[in-house]
Amino acid sequence: MAIRKSVSIVHLCLIGAFVLGCSVVQGDDSWNTYPGSEGAGHGKSVVLVSGDEEYRSEEALSQLGKILSIRHGFKCVVLYAIDEESGEIAPNEQKNIPGLQALRNADLMVIATRFRNLPDEQMKEIDDYLRSGRPVIGMRTATHAFKVPIDSPYAHYSFNYNGDKQGWTQGFGRSVLGETWISHHGHHKHESTRGILAPEASEHPILRGIEDGDIWGPTDVYGVRLPLPGDSKPLVLGQVLENMNPESPPVQGVQKNGKKNIAKNDPMMPVAWVKTYSIEDGPRGKVFTTTMGASTDLVSEGVRRMIINACYWAVGLEAEISEDLDVDIVGDFEPTMYGFRKDKTAGITPDDLR
Repeated sequence: MAIRKSVSIVHLCLIGAFVLGCSVVQGDDSWNTYPGSEGAGHGKSVVLVSGDEEYRSEEALSQLGKILSIRHGFKCVVLYAIDEESGEIAPNEQKNIPGLQALRNADLMVIATRFRNLPDEQMKEIDDYLRSGRPVIGMRTATHAFKVPIDSPYAHYSFNYNGDKQGWTQGFGRSVLGETWISHHGHHKHESTRGILAPEASEHPILRGIEDGDIWGPTDVYGVRLPLPGDSKPLVLGQVLENMNPESPPVQGVQKNGKKNIAKNDPMMPVAWVKTYSIEDGPRGKVFTTTMGASTDLVSEGVRRMIINACYWAVGLEAEISEDLDVDIVGDFEPTMYGFRKDKTAGITPDDLR
């Protein structure tokens, strides 16, 4: 297992809390809660919902939760797909993400799930949150976050929904985030993504401290349909880079100055954008979507900065975003290379990711 149990976080908090400004992680066995220290986000609550088979969202969102809590003061609750028998994180378990009731008091939901078919009581928590018009950040596979049977009261959340419910064609991904699953635009596991700031977007607060090329990840560019719907505004375009060696470690798998695949970069696909959403004419909420966000992508400081900046923007703290906002990794973080898993569970519990 490439990710090590972060004993350092607990020890640092117990022995030197005054240095980091954090306190001991609290949480039920099925999720992790980071209580938040002093910082611009103090008093704000973020719920980060993981659950995918391929891109190690449990690793990515746990690290984001630590950064937001310890470096910026947000209270963070990180949720996982859980095997009910063992209590272990189970990325292939599509029907159980315990702890979604935390959304009732959340100021922001960050979601990185894939093809989930959750029970009605869990889906209701997500539905209630969205009906309130509170902000949403969607990462990578969140464009196809749900795959719900047509006889479910939440069938309209499904990535391929084509039923009678008005405004929900192609589900949560298209209706809320701005796109559903379309394609791998880049060659999966062979071409990586370099972020290029979209024209007329360089002054957006989410891009403060970010220049062309700062954003990079070994995941490929996803295809989207242009133009994006409604009031969507592209922030970052994904430049496809060739010659990724999928056998190399994630940090070394691609040279950032790698050769561009010209054919796939005309036009370039947006890999990050903002928009708004409203459920059945309810309150209008803010959305930031990025088709990046695998755990390996978070090795890039630019990717981390973009997502942390987006959290500030989403909860109305854009004035607090500085060009040197602290987005340093917290504790040990050695993300696992992405790829589908055949095992029932990941072999770890939420405690291993604290």
